Amino acid sequence: MKLFDSHCHLNDRAYDKDIDAVIKRAHDAGVAASMTVGTDKESSIKAVALAKSINNIYASVGIHPHETKSCCESILKFLINLAENPEVCAWGEIGLDFNRMYSPKDDQEKWFIRQLEIADRFSLPVIFHERDSNGRLLEIVRAHYRKDGQGVVHCFSGNRAELEQYINLGLYIGITGVLTLQERGADLRKLAPIIPVKQILIETDAPYLTPAPEKNRTRRNEPAFVRQILFKLAEIRKEDPEYLASATWENSCRLFNIPF
Repeated sequence: MKLFDSHCHLNDRAYDKDIDAVIKRAHDAGVAASMTVGTDKESSIKAVALAKSINNIYASVGIHPHETKSCCESILKFLINLAENPEVCAWGEIGLDFNRMYSPKDDQEKWFIRQLEIADRFSLPVIFHERDSNGRLLEIVRAHYRKDGQGVVHCFSGNRAELEQYINLGLYIGITGVLTLQERGADLRKLAPIIPVKQILIETDAPYLTPAPEKNRTRRNEPAFVRQILFKLAEIRKEDPEYLASATWENSCRLFNIPF
């Protein structure tokens, strides 16, 4: 069984002291590749550096909606140059987060649209972040994202109507360890079976969103734990884990334009 953690943050300081051990545990668990995601200039630089130094780690660059209050054209120009590295396979994570409001709505929308234009220009798939945007992210995507574009709705947490719209747009749906949590994951477990197998990805969002049962012994998530997400997803969808592992591997490689 070969697994692809399609969204993690190995560039987080939580791994500074034991990144080699984290990578070894991932490999021992069958996690053969992972996407390390940038959220600002510094984390994007670190993501690319990790991808350059460790086999089968790939990188994305971008400005997370929380960080858009500090975004500017010079930072985006820097990220555009950084994206020329072959290890960079996506732009993101970008989007809208109207829950915590670390950045004003106007800033979030302005720089989201600008980054969609950049991703379109350079033909990079997009890693979308959405929380409590009440349909606004979908409006912007429809208005500003190329019709043949590819992307993934990272850590999907919406309702059925939103899920169906994402699916109809051809977007991939990222499933995290929330799926394994008894109360928080109840709605997601109801929706997971309707996602077409060719549009589903598994991801940890490590070091966040630790799945059960690992959540009972450690707060820090890591790519090795994507295996638990895969098995829970297979159980809910009534699919063979080997089949689903193969499908999500191919989906990740297809989205990020990685040979498989």
